[in-house]
Amino acid sequence: MTSVPAAPLPGVTYIKAPERSSIGDNAPVETLVSEIIANVRKNGDTAVRKYSAKFDKSDIAVFEVTEAERAEALAELDPQTRADTEFAIENVRKFAQAQLATILPLEVETLTGVHMGHRVIPIQRVGCYVPGGRYPLLSAPIMTIVPAKVAGVDEVIACLPPNAHKAMIAGCVLSGADRIFRIGGAQAIAAMAYGTESVPAVNKIVGPGNAFVNEAKRQVFGPVGIDQLAGPSEIFVVADATGDAEMIATDLLAQAEHDIRTRVGLITTDRALAEATLVEVEKQLQTLSTANTAREAWINYGEITVCDSEAAMIAYSDLIAAEHLQVHTADAKAFALKLRNYGSLFIGELASVVYSDKCSGTNHTLPTMGAGAYTGGLWVGAYVKIATHQWLSEEGVKQVAPPAARQSASEGLEGHRRAAQLRLDRMQAKI
Repeated sequence: MTSVPAAPLPGVTYIKAPERSSIGDNAPVETLVSEIIANVRKNGDTAVRKYSAKFDKSDIAVFEVTEAERAEALAELDPQTRADTEFAIENVRKFAQAQLATILPLEVETLTGVHMGHRVIPIQRVGCYVPGGRYPLLSAPIMTIVPAKVAGVDEVIACLPPNAHKAMIAGCVLSGADRIFRIGGAQAIAAMAYGTESVPAVNKIVGPGNAFVNEAKRQVFGPVGIDQLAGPSEIFVVADATGDAEMIATDLLAQAEHDIRTRVGLITTDRALAEATLVEVEKQLQTLSTANTAREAWINYGEITVCDSEAAMIAYSDLIAAEHLQVHTADAKAFALKLRNYGSLFIGELASVVYSDKCSGTNHTLPTMGAGAYTGGLWVGAYVKIATHQWLSEEGVKQVAPPAARQSASEGLEGHRRAAQLRLDRMQAKI
Protein backbone atom coordinates (compact mmCIF):
# COMPACT_ATOMS: atom_id res chain seq x y z
CA MET A 1 0.00 0.00 0.00
CA THR A 2 1.21 3.47 -0.83
CA SER A 3 1.66 6.12 1.85
CA VAL A 4 -1.33 8.31 2.68
CA PRO A 5 -1.24 11.40 0.46
CA ALA A 6 -1.41 14.91 1.77
CA ALA A 7 -4.77 16.35 2.76
CA PRO A 8 -6.77 17.36 -0.33
CA LEU A 9 -7.92 20.59 1.34
CA PRO A 10 -7.24 22.40 4.61
CA GLY A 11 -9.32 20.84 7.37
CA VAL A 12 -9.70 17.52 5.53
CA THR A 13 -7.88 14.35 6.65
CA TYR A 14 -7.80 10.96 4.97
CA ILE A 15 -8.88 7.95 7.01
CA LYS A 16 -8.68 5.83 3.89
CA ALA A 17 -7.08 7.37 0.80
CA PRO A 18 -7.51 6.21 -2.79
CA GLU A 19 -4.46 4.39 -4.10
CA ARG A 20 -4.97 5.45 -7.71
CA SER A 21 -6.54 8.27 -9.68
CA SER A 22 -9.59 7.33 -11.70
CA ILE A 23 -8.91 10.30 -13.98
CA GLY A 24 -5.22 9.59 -14.45
CA ASP A 25 -5.94 5.92 -15.15
CA ASN A 26 -7.90 6.59 -18.34
CA ALA A 27 -6.41 4.26 -20.92
CA PRO A 28 -4.52 5.90 -23.83
CA VAL A 29 -7.07 4.90 -26.46
CA GLU A 30 -7.05 8.06 -28.58
CA THR A 31 -5.00 6.67 -31.47
CA LEU A 32 -6.97 3.45 -31.81
CA VAL A 33 -10.31 5.24 -31.65
CA SER A 34 -9.15 7.75 -34.27
CA GLU A 35 -8.29 4.86 -36.59
CA ILE A 36 -11.68 3.22 -36.01
CA ILE A 37 -13.58 6.43 -36.71
CA ALA A 38 -11.64 7.17 -39.88
CA ASN A 39 -12.15 3.64 -41.18
CA VAL A 40 -15.88 3.57 -40.45
CA ARG A 41 -16.30 7.01 -42.01
CA LYS A 42 -14.56 5.81 -45.18
CA ASN A 43 -15.70 2.20 -45.47
CA GLY A 44 -19.05 2.15 -43.67
CA ASP A 45 -20.55 -1.24 -42.88
CA THR A 46 -17.44 -3.08 -44.01
CA ALA A 47 -15.37 -1.38 -41.32
CA VAL A 48 -18.09 -1.85 -38.71
CA ARG A 49 -18.19 -5.55 -39.51
CA LYS A 50 -14.41 -5.77 -39.17
CA TYR A 51 -14.35 -4.17 -35.73
CA SER A 52 -17.39 -6.12 -34.53
CA ALA A 53 -15.54 -9.33 -35.38
CA LYS A 54 -12.32 -8.10 -33.78
CA PHE A 55 -13.65 -6.64 -30.53
CA ASP A 56 -17.01 -8.36 -30.00
CA LYS A 57 -16.29 -11.68 -31.72
CA SER A 58 -19.43 -11.12 -33.75
CA ASP A 59 -20.07 -12.07 -37.35
CA ILE A 60 -23.62 -10.71 -37.65
CA ALA A 61 -24.41 -10.10 -41.30
CA VAL A 62 -27.31 -7.70 -40.72
CA PHE A 63 -26.83 -5.14 -37.96
CA GLU A 64 -30.40 -3.92 -37.58
CA VAL A 65 -32.75 -5.80 -35.28
CA THR A 66 -35.77 -6.90 -37.32
CA GLU A 67 -39.41 -6.52 -36.31
CA ALA A 68 -39.56 -10.28 -35.73
CA GLU A 69 -36.51 -10.13 -33.47
CA ARG A 70 -38.00 -7.22 -31.56
CA ALA A 71 -41.20 -9.20 -31.01
CA GLU A 72 -39.20 -12.28 -29.99
CA ALA A 73 -37.19 -10.33 -27.42
CA LEU A 74 -40.40 -8.99 -25.90
CA ALA A 75 -42.02 -12.42 -25.85
CA GLU A 76 -39.05 -13.94 -24.06
CA LEU A 77 -38.82 -11.21 -21.43
CA ASP A 78 -39.75 -12.46 -17.97
CA PRO A 79 -43.22 -11.06 -17.07
CA GLN A 80 -42.06 -9.58 -13.76
CA THR A 81 -38.99 -8.06 -15.43
CA ARG A 82 -41.24 -6.51 -18.06
CA ALA A 83 -43.57 -5.11 -15.41
CA ASP A 84 -40.64 -3.63 -13.50
CA THR A 85 -39.20 -2.18 -16.70
CA GLU A 86 -42.53 -0.58 -17.60
CA PHE A 87 -42.78 0.81 -14.06
CA ALA A 88 -39.38 2.47 -14.50
CA ILE A 89 -40.28 3.75 -17.97
CA GLU A 90 -43.45 5.37 -16.65
CA ASN A 91 -41.62 7.10 -13.81
CA VAL A 92 -38.87 8.40 -16.09
CA ARG A 93 -41.52 9.54 -18.57
CA LYS A 94 -43.50 11.39 -15.90
CA PHE A 95 -40.44 13.27 -14.67
CA ALA A 96 -39.30 14.09 -18.21
CA GLN A 97 -42.77 15.40 -19.05
CA ALA A 98 -42.72 17.59 -15.95
CA GLN A 99 -39.30 18.92 -16.91
CA LEU A 100 -40.40 19.61 -20.48
CA ALA A 101 -43.34 21.61 -19.15
CA THR A 102 -40.85 24.07 -17.65
CA ILE A 103 -39.21 24.76 -21.03
CA LEU A 104 -41.51 27.28 -22.64
CA PRO A 105 -41.49 29.18 -25.93
CA LEU A 106 -40.96 32.93 -25.58
CA GLU A 107 -42.27 36.05 -27.29
CA VAL A 108 -41.31 39.46 -25.90
CA GLU A 109 -41.22 43.07 -27.17
CA THR A 110 -37.92 44.38 -25.81
CA LEU A 111 -38.30 47.81 -27.41
CA THR A 112 -41.27 49.34 -29.18
CA GLY A 113 -41.48 47.43 -32.45
CA VAL A 114 -38.62 45.03 -31.64
CA HIS A 115 -40.06 41.57 -31.12
CA MET A 116 -37.89 38.65 -30.01
CA GLY A 117 -38.46 35.14 -28.87
CA HIS A 118 -37.43 31.53 -29.01
CA ARG A 119 -38.92 28.23 -30.03
CA VAL A 120 -38.38 24.88 -28.35
CA ILE A 121 -37.52 22.56 -31.26
CA PRO A 122 -36.93 18.81 -30.83
CA ILE A 123 -33.77 17.42 -32.38
CA GLN A 124 -34.60 15.50 -35.55
CA ARG A 125 -32.62 12.28 -35.03
CA VAL A 126 -30.81 11.11 -31.90
CA GLY A 127 -28.48 8.15 -31.42
CA CYS A 128 -28.62 6.40 -28.04
CA TYR A 129 -25.66 4.23 -27.13
CA VAL A 130 -26.78 1.41 -24.84
CA PRO A 131 -23.85 -0.31 -23.09
CA GLY A 132 -23.77 -4.08 -22.84
CA GLY A 133 -21.76 -4.61 -19.68
CA ARG A 134 -21.43 -7.72 -17.58
CA TYR A 135 -25.11 -7.65 -16.64
CA PRO A 136 -28.29 -6.83 -18.60
CA LEU A 137 -28.77 -3.25 -17.37
CA LEU A 138 -32.36 -2.70 -18.41
CA SER A 139 -32.36 0.80 -16.97
CA ALA A 140 -29.76 1.97 -19.51
CA PRO A 141 -32.04 2.30 -22.58
CA ILE A 142 -34.80 3.80 -20.44
CA MET A 143 -32.64 6.74 -19.38
CA THR A 144 -31.60 7.74 -22.89
CA ILE A 145 -34.54 6.74 -25.09
CA VAL A 146 -37.59 7.71 -23.00
CA PRO A 147 -36.66 11.42 -22.55
CA ALA A 148 -35.95 11.63 -26.28
CA LYS A 149 -39.44 10.42 -27.10
CA VAL A 150 -40.98 12.77 -24.52
CA ALA A 151 -39.05 15.67 -26.10
CA GLY A 152 -40.56 14.85 -29.49
CA VAL A 153 -37.44 13.60 -31.29
CA ASP A 154 -38.50 12.37 -34.73
CA GLU A 155 -36.34 9.26 -34.79
CA VAL A 156 -34.41 7.51 -32.03
CA ILE A 157 -31.63 5.15 -33.10
CA ALA A 158 -30.29 2.71 -30.50
CA CYS A 159 -26.96 0.90 -30.77
CA LEU A 160 -25.95 -1.84 -28.38
CA PRO A 161 -23.13 -4.41 -28.49
CA PRO A 162 -23.96 -7.54 -30.51
CA ASN A 163 -23.35 -9.75 -27.46
CA ALA A 164 -25.72 -7.74 -25.25
CA HIS A 165 -28.40 -9.77 -23.47
CA LYS A 166 -31.57 -10.18 -25.52
CA ALA A 167 -33.50 -8.50 -22.71
CA MET A 168 -31.65 -5.31 -23.61
CA ILE A 169 -33.31 -5.36 -27.03
CA ALA A 170 -36.65 -5.69 -25.28
CA GLY A 171 -35.72 -2.72 -23.09
CA CYS A 172 -34.97 -0.62 -26.17
CA VAL A 173 -38.30 -1.60 -27.72
CA LEU A 174 -40.31 -0.83 -24.60
CA SER A 175 -38.52 2.50 -24.21
CA GLY A 176 -39.55 3.56 -27.71
CA ALA A 177 -36.49 3.11 -29.95
CA ASP A 178 -37.48 3.49 -33.60
CA ARG A 179 -34.53 1.45 -34.90
CA ILE A 180 -32.08 -0.81 -33.06
CA PHE A 181 -28.64 -1.89 -34.27
CA ARG A 182 -26.33 -4.57 -32.88
CA ILE A 183 -23.18 -2.47 -33.00
CA GLY A 184 -21.01 -1.65 -29.99
CA GLY A 185 -17.93 0.32 -29.05
CA ALA A 186 -16.27 3.16 -30.91
CA GLN A 187 -17.50 1.75 -34.22
CA ALA A 188 -21.11 2.35 -33.10
CA ILE A 189 -20.35 5.97 -32.27
CA ALA A 190 -18.65 6.47 -35.64
CA ALA A 191 -21.53 4.82 -37.48
CA MET A 192 -24.11 7.05 -35.81
CA ALA A 193 -21.98 10.16 -36.29
CA TYR A 194 -21.26 9.76 -40.00
CA GLY A 195 -23.74 7.15 -41.19
CA THR A 196 -23.11 3.89 -43.04
CA GLU A 197 -25.05 1.88 -45.59
CA SER A 198 -27.12 0.50 -42.70
CA VAL A 199 -27.04 3.15 -40.00
CA PRO A 200 -28.40 6.66 -40.58
CA ALA A 201 -26.33 9.60 -39.39
CA VAL A 202 -27.79 11.25 -36.30
CA ASN A 203 -27.73 14.83 -35.01
CA LYS A 204 -26.75 14.01 -31.43
CA ILE A 205 -25.32 11.01 -29.58
CA VAL A 206 -26.15 10.29 -25.95
CA GLY A 207 -25.45 7.51 -23.48
CA PRO A 208 -22.59 6.14 -21.41
CA GLY A 209 -19.98 3.58 -22.38
CA ASN A 210 -16.44 2.40 -21.79
CA ALA A 211 -13.25 4.38 -22.41
CA PHE A 212 -13.41 3.67 -26.16
CA VAL A 213 -17.00 4.88 -26.44
CA ASN A 214 -16.18 7.97 -24.41
CA GLU A 215 -13.16 8.84 -26.53
CA ALA A 216 -15.13 8.25 -29.72
CA LYS A 217 -17.82 10.68 -28.55
CA ARG A 218 -15.11 13.24 -27.84
CA GLN A 219 -13.62 12.86 -31.31
CA VAL A 220 -16.86 13.06 -33.30
CA PHE A 221 -18.18 16.06 -31.38
CA GLY A 222 -18.73 18.96 -33.75
CA PRO A 223 -20.39 17.31 -36.74
CA VAL A 224 -22.76 15.82 -34.14
CA GLY A 225 -23.65 16.85 -30.63
CA ILE A 226 -23.00 14.73 -27.56
CA ASP A 227 -24.52 14.72 -24.11
CA GLN A 228 -21.28 14.62 -22.09
CA LEU A 229 -18.07 12.68 -21.56
CA ALA A 230 -18.65 10.12 -18.84
CA GLY A 231 -15.91 8.44 -16.86
CA PRO A 232 -16.21 5.62 -14.31
CA SER A 233 -19.17 5.80 -11.95
CA GLU A 234 -18.88 7.76 -8.69
CA ILE A 235 -20.73 7.92 -5.38
CA PHE A 236 -19.90 10.05 -2.35
CA VAL A 237 -21.78 10.43 0.91
CA VAL A 238 -21.59 13.55 3.07
CA ALA A 239 -22.53 12.73 6.66
CA ASP A 240 -22.40 14.07 10.18
CA ALA A 241 -22.52 12.10 13.44
CA THR A 242 -26.08 10.96 12.66
CA GLY A 243 -24.84 8.85 9.75
CA ASP A 244 -25.37 5.08 9.77
CA ALA A 245 -22.16 3.18 8.98
CA GLU A 246 -23.96 0.05 7.78
CA MET A 247 -26.20 1.99 5.41
CA ILE A 248 -23.34 4.12 4.06
CA ALA A 249 -21.13 1.09 3.45
CA THR A 250 -23.98 -0.71 1.71
CA ASP A 251 -24.59 2.21 -0.64
CA LEU A 252 -20.89 2.64 -1.41
CA LEU A 253 -20.49 -1.02 -2.30
CA ALA A 254 -23.69 -0.96 -4.38
CA GLN A 255 -21.90 1.42 -6.75
CA ALA A 256 -18.48 -0.19 -6.38
CA GLU A 257 -19.81 -3.43 -7.88
CA HIS A 258 -20.43 -1.61 -11.17
CA ASP A 259 -16.80 -1.55 -12.25
CA ILE A 260 -13.31 -1.96 -10.84
CA ARG A 261 -12.70 1.74 -11.57
CA THR A 262 -15.74 3.07 -9.70
CA ARG A 263 -14.89 5.91 -7.33
CA VAL A 264 -16.62 5.78 -3.94
CA GLY A 265 -16.18 7.85 -0.79
CA LEU A 266 -17.43 9.15 2.53
CA ILE A 267 -16.91 12.77 3.59
CA THR A 268 -17.79 13.27 7.24
CA THR A 269 -17.25 15.51 10.22
CA ASP A 270 -17.38 12.52 12.59
CA ARG A 271 -14.24 10.39 13.01
CA ALA A 272 -16.15 7.62 14.79
CA LEU A 273 -18.47 7.27 11.78
CA ALA A 274 -15.49 7.27 9.42
CA GLU A 275 -13.77 4.47 11.30
CA ALA A 276 -16.99 2.47 11.71
CA THR A 277 -17.70 2.75 7.97
CA LEU A 278 -14.21 1.52 7.15
CA VAL A 279 -14.81 -1.57 9.30
CA GLU A 280 -18.30 -2.07 7.87
CA VAL A 281 -17.07 -2.00 4.26
CA GLU A 282 -14.55 -4.74 4.99
CA LYS A 283 -17.23 -6.74 6.80
CA GLN A 284 -19.73 -6.53 3.95
CA LEU A 285 -17.13 -7.43 1.34
CA GLN A 286 -16.87 -10.84 3.01
CA THR A 287 -20.41 -11.76 1.97
CA LEU A 288 -20.99 -9.68 -1.16
CA SER A 289 -21.34 -11.89 -4.24
CA THR A 290 -19.81 -9.17 -6.43
CA ALA A 291 -16.92 -8.60 -4.02
CA ASN A 292 -14.21 -9.28 -6.60
CA THR A 293 -15.20 -6.15 -8.50
CA ALA A 294 -16.28 -4.06 -5.52
CA ARG A 295 -13.13 -4.82 -3.49
CA GLU A 296 -10.78 -3.77 -6.28
CA ALA A 297 -12.70 -0.52 -6.76
CA TRP A 298 -12.66 0.10 -3.01
CA ILE A 299 -8.94 -0.55 -2.64
CA ASN A 300 -7.89 1.54 -5.61
CA TYR A 301 -10.42 4.36 -5.67
CA GLY A 302 -12.30 4.28 -2.36
CA GLU A 303 -11.74 7.01 0.20
CA ILE A 304 -12.93 8.20 3.60
CA THR A 305 -12.14 11.71 4.81
CA VAL A 306 -12.78 13.46 8.09
CA CYS A 307 -13.39 17.21 8.00
CA ASP A 308 -12.85 19.53 10.95
CA SER A 309 -15.93 21.60 10.16
CA GLU A 310 -19.13 21.61 8.15
CA ALA A 311 -17.62 24.27 5.89
CA ALA A 312 -14.64 22.02 5.09
CA MET A 313 -17.02 19.14 4.34
CA ILE A 314 -19.00 21.29 1.92
CA ALA A 315 -15.83 22.63 0.27
CA TYR A 316 -14.40 19.17 -0.28
CA SER A 317 -17.71 17.82 -1.59
CA ASP A 318 -17.91 20.69 -4.07
CA LEU A 319 -14.32 20.03 -5.13
CA ILE A 320 -15.13 16.38 -5.84
CA ALA A 321 -18.39 17.28 -7.64
CA ALA A 322 -19.47 13.65 -7.37
CA GLU A 323 -21.70 12.04 -9.97
CA HIS A 324 -24.00 10.74 -7.20
CA LEU A 325 -24.02 12.60 -3.89
CA GLN A 326 -25.95 11.33 -0.88
CA VAL A 327 -26.68 13.59 2.11
CA HIS A 328 -26.89 11.83 5.49
CA THR A 329 -27.08 14.66 8.01
CA ALA A 330 -29.42 15.66 10.84
CA ASP A 331 -31.26 18.16 8.62
CA ALA A 332 -30.56 16.78 5.16
CA LYS A 333 -32.86 19.14 3.27
CA ALA A 334 -31.29 22.25 4.78
CA PHE A 335 -27.78 20.90 4.28
CA ALA A 336 -28.51 20.02 0.64
CA LEU A 337 -29.14 23.68 -0.14
CA LYS A 338 -25.55 24.47 0.82
CA LEU A 339 -24.11 22.09 -1.81
CA ARG A 340 -23.34 23.38 -5.27
CA ASN A 341 -21.46 20.80 -7.35
CA TYR A 342 -22.83 17.33 -8.05
CA GLY A 343 -24.44 15.28 -10.79
CA SER A 344 -27.55 14.27 -8.87
CA LEU A 345 -28.38 14.74 -5.19
CA PHE A 346 -29.96 12.18 -2.86
CA ILE A 347 -31.34 13.92 0.21
CA GLY A 348 -31.73 11.91 3.40
CA GLU A 349 -30.78 8.34 4.16
CA LEU A 350 -33.96 6.95 2.58
CA ALA A 351 -32.95 8.27 -0.86
CA SER A 352 -30.53 5.66 -2.20
CA VAL A 353 -28.72 6.08 -5.49
CA VAL A 354 -29.97 2.61 -6.44
CA TYR A 355 -33.55 3.89 -6.71
CA SER A 356 -32.51 6.47 -9.28
CA ASP A 357 -30.26 3.98 -11.04
CA LYS A 358 -33.25 1.75 -11.68
CA CYS A 359 -36.71 3.19 -11.53
CA SER A 360 -37.58 6.25 -9.41
CA GLY A 361 -37.57 8.71 -12.32
CA THR A 362 -34.52 11.00 -12.27
CA ASN A 363 -31.97 10.25 -14.97
CA HIS A 364 -28.91 8.19 -14.09
CA THR A 365 -26.79 9.46 -16.98
CA LEU A 366 -24.73 11.99 -15.04
CA PRO A 367 -21.49 14.03 -15.16
CA THR A 368 -18.34 12.45 -13.70
CA MET A 369 -14.69 13.44 -13.22
CA GLY A 370 -15.60 16.81 -11.72
CA ALA A 371 -17.89 17.86 -14.57
CA GLY A 372 -20.66 18.41 -12.04
CA ALA A 373 -18.99 21.76 -11.39
CA TYR A 374 -20.31 23.05 -14.72
CA THR A 375 -23.09 20.77 -15.95
CA GLY A 376 -25.97 18.63 -14.82
CA GLY A 377 -26.95 15.23 -16.10
CA LEU A 378 -28.92 14.04 -19.11
CA TRP A 379 -32.49 15.38 -19.15
CA VAL A 380 -35.30 16.06 -21.52
CA GLY A 381 -33.80 19.48 -22.32
CA ALA A 382 -30.82 17.74 -23.93
CA TYR A 383 -33.10 16.63 -26.77
CA VAL A 384 -34.45 20.04 -27.76
CA LYS A 385 -32.93 23.21 -29.19
CA ILE A 386 -33.81 26.67 -27.93
CA ALA A 387 -33.69 28.59 -31.19
CA THR A 388 -34.16 32.37 -31.14
CA HIS A 389 -35.94 34.59 -33.64
CA GLN A 390 -36.88 38.26 -34.06
CA TRP A 391 -39.07 40.51 -36.19
CA LEU A 392 -39.18 44.30 -36.38
CA SER A 393 -41.76 46.87 -37.23
CA GLU A 394 -40.74 50.18 -38.80
CA GLU A 395 -40.73 51.72 -35.34
CA GLY A 396 -38.33 49.01 -34.23
CA VAL A 397 -35.99 49.78 -37.14
CA LYS A 398 -35.95 53.43 -36.15
CA GLN A 399 -34.70 52.46 -32.68
CA VAL A 400 -32.00 49.93 -33.53
CA ALA A 401 -30.73 51.04 -36.97
CA PRO A 402 -28.88 54.22 -35.92
CA PRO A 403 -26.82 52.66 -33.08
CA ALA A 404 -26.18 49.54 -35.19
CA ALA A 405 -24.93 51.69 -38.09
CA ARG A 406 -22.72 53.83 -35.82
CA GLN A 407 -21.22 50.78 -34.13
CA SER A 408 -20.52 49.15 -37.50
CA ALA A 409 -18.82 52.28 -38.74
CA SER A 410 -16.64 52.55 -35.64
CA GLU A 411 -15.55 48.95 -36.21
CA GLY A 412 -14.70 49.63 -39.84
CA LEU A 413 -17.34 47.21 -41.11
CA GLU A 414 -18.81 49.12 -44.03
CA GLY A 415 -20.98 46.25 -45.23
CA HIS A 416 -22.55 46.00 -41.80
CA ARG A 417 -23.14 49.76 -41.73
CA ARG A 418 -24.88 49.68 -45.10
CA ALA A 419 -27.13 46.78 -44.08
CA ALA A 420 -28.07 48.56 -40.87
CA GLN A 421 -28.76 51.84 -42.64
CA LEU A 422 -30.55 50.62 -45.80
CA ARG A 423 -33.93 49.92 -44.24
CA LEU A 424 -33.89 53.22 -42.35
CA ASP A 425 -33.01 55.14 -45.52
CA ARG A 426 -35.86 53.48 -47.47
CA MET A 427 -38.33 54.22 -44.71
CA GLN A 428 -37.27 57.88 -44.64
CA ALA A 429 -37.47 58.11 -48.43
CA LYS A 430 -41.15 57.17 -48.30
CA ILE A 431 -41.99 60.07 -46.01
